[in-house]
Amino acid sequence: MPSESSSDSAVSAAESAKPISQKVSKRPEVIFRSLATAAGATIVAAIALIALFLLIKAVPSIGANHANFFTSPEFSTSDANNLRFGIRDLFMVTVMSSALALVIAVPVGVGIALFLTQYAPKTLARPFSMLVDLLAAVPSIVFGLWGFLVLAEKLVPFEQFLNNHLSWLFLFKSGNVSVDGGGTIFTAGVVLAVMILPIITSVSREVFHLTPRAHIEAAQALGATKWEVVRMTVLPYGRSGVIAGSMLGLGRALGETIAVLIVLRTAQKPGNWSLFDGGYTFASKIASAASEFSQALPTGAYIAAGFVLFALTFVVNALARIAAGGKVNG
Repeated sequence: MPSESSSDSAVSAAESAKPISQKVSKRPEVIFRSLATAAGATIVAAIALIALFLLIKAVPSIGANHANFFTSPEFSTSDANNLRFGIRDLFMVTVMSSALALVIAVPVGVGIALFLTQYAPKTLARPFSMLVDLLAAVPSIVFGLWGFLVLAEKLVPFEQFLNNHLSWLFLFKSGNVSVDGGGTIFTAGVVLAVMILPIITSVSREVFHLTPRAHIEAAQALGATKWEVVRMTVLPYGRSGVIAGSMLGLGRALGETIAVLIVLRTAQKPGNWSLFDGGYTFASKIASAASEFSQALPTGAYIAAGFVLFALTFVVNALARIAAGGKVNG
């Protein structure tokens, strides 16, 4: 009997001590989870507050607008009592320049990433990778000055060739800005392509590096050539990373301000959506009028344009996440 009572007391003591030990061991996990949740909630709250601020400031100006906000090519805010502003041309110039930059930068960036990970020797790949990454450290104003003073003139023969042979397509018809002037959407797109190239290359390179070695060796064992190995293993595995890097680059291109403001020097002819035309993007239009933000209603017109840019960037990144997730799951 004494032995049974002593064993029962020992069991009860162990059971009473067990919850305490578990509670102590779980405490750091609970603290870390709380901190991580707070950090994530901070980002969500910041985005929501930014959107709320833009919306509150934009609504009065949109209410006082005498033109259609979505379809009007006008953007006149000089008279606070007669606001007439629309985002149609701003939207088109922003999308056209950013899309052209993406069309140029994605193939080049993926090609550079494949060269560095699959073809280049390590003695060359490492310094070359550092050189590409350093390109991201160049200030935007330097790219803008380079595009305005150097690149624009060099692109004139190519722009003339496209205009002469592809003018039947609306993107390459003659614009309001002569091709010998240089300050066109086409030039801005090329400058943006150079600016987003390091982002696309860096993300693609890191994803290609993660391709399982077993997949590559299996393809080689079947007698695949180098290109077949890349096509059957490396590219499918890194597809989601390429999409993610491309959308990061697109987000940078959509919001770029100074470089585009320097390159696109003249106004766009209303309704003329040619790559050889000029104009303003959302960001460059806001920056060009920043010194005039003294009255609430005219300032709200530019904030309304900024809200559209904010929403556009948000939607693009959300679609990219969905597309990348679909590729991974597939």
